[in-house]
Amino acid sequence: QVQLVESGGGLVQAGGSLRLSCAASGVTFSSVSMGWFRQAPGKEREFVSAISWSGSNTVYTDSVKGRFTISRANAKNTVYLQMNSLKPEDTAVYYCAGTLRWRTGTEKENYDYWGQGTQVTVSS
Repeated sequence: QVQLVESGGGLVQAGGSLRLSCAASGVTFSSVSMGWFRQAPGKEREFVSAISWSGSNTVYTDSVKGRFTISRANAKNTVYLQMNSLKPEDTAVYYCAGTLRWRTGTEKENYDYWGQGTQVTVSS
């Protein structure tokens, strides 16, 4: 059974930083491309960032480019999202997701596995 467990969320002031982690189990992690999505209250879940199984390809939504960095440590079965210069509009529940099929990495319908989410709140 595949499990994805996020951690690292919390409350931070605008301009601050957080690092999210997502630990995977029950799957050959090095074969899984990983993504981060977020969902704010009253809004649809949206794509944030993704990294291919090898780590050679990364993609970001425009609003986080230059502020967020996705990375992975296959030896630790973990994917990270370093979030800097946080803004109040980054407030959301952040979910990690995994897929065995890397296309663009941005379509949530393409992901097979999902974590339970971690809350990120950025105060102004």
